[in-house]
Amino acid sequence: MSPGPAGPRRVKDVMTPGPACCVPTTPISEVAVLFTQHDCGSIPVVENKDTGRPVGVVTDRDVACRAIAAGRDPAEMRALDCMTAPCITVAEDMALEDCVALMEGHRIRRIVVVNDSGAVCGIVAQADLARRADGGRVAEVVRTISEPTLSASLVEPTIAD
Repeated sequence: MSPGPAGPRRVKDVMTPGPACCVPTTPISEVAVLFTQHDCGSIPVVENKDTGRPVGVVTDRDVACRAIAAGRDPAEMRALDCMTAPCITVAEDMALEDCVALMEGHRIRRIVVVNDSGAVCGIVAQADLARRADGGRVAEVVRTISEPTLSASLVEPTIAD
């Protein structure tokens, strides 16, 4: 990530601000509606709407692997039932290069951004990096993050005969 005229780039320079959030008791069907309404694949789960502090994140892949493929009834599930926790976060003033290193190290495609009080204020996704960062570095990040992993797919799928 090339430094800008005023120095190194910061997370707040590339993040998508004000993401949709849910609470642990939000039904998965409502989380799916949020994916659609906000054209995204990741919804931060906050402890409550007042503090906005993240406790996890639900991705479209979490729903597919931990609900549908596991043979569970999504109509009976809440965000808490398929969220990834703990939630990896970065500060909005963090150097972008440090944020990217965390994404690579944890092999995550999106990372939640928090403000000084610890509340969700944004998300940095691969798409944000692709639109606003150095092309060569973006390719390296995508390659590292996209390495196959079994972590979200450890659930044995149930296949109807």
